[in-house]
Amino acid sequence: MVAGARALSHVGEHALGWLTVGGIGIAASRGQRRRDWIRATQSVLVAHATAVLVKRVVRRARPDDARIRVFVSTPSQLSFPSAHVASTTAAAVAYGPLLALGRAVPASVAATMAGSRLVLGVHFPSDVAIGVMVGGAVAVSIRRVRT
Repeated sequence: MVAGARALSHVGEHALGWLTVGGIGIAASRGQRRRDWIRATQSVLVAHATAVLVKRVVRRARPDDARIRVFVSTPSQLSFPSAHVASTTAAAVAYGPLLALGRAVPASVAATMAGSRLVLGVHFPSDVAIGVMVGGAVAVSIRRVRT
């Protein structure tokens, strides 16, 4: 379980794994579909940036308790909200329809990332819950904006 959570952590680090997926979608598409991929990829970037900005305002420290084992390093000591979860949720919401994945697969990807952050000992439950809300809200908002 920890090995899988660590691997997922690397995919979500700075949203680079999800931005790579978006870049591939952009490169492989033309016309309106390409514009859809660009917008979806923007969702991931904006969700990640939003979470990082909120972290810097709130400044909540990561869990620090001898009973909690930490299984991965983090780019900062700030935890609220989880940027990994925000960008992953945005990717799930924005990329899911473009990949014809239905709702279950994207939801399970976002839930797995949220759970992994708890398993790794680097977030509180509220960090991941708000990360889901930030990522979902950003992706839905950007999808609704007309170009």
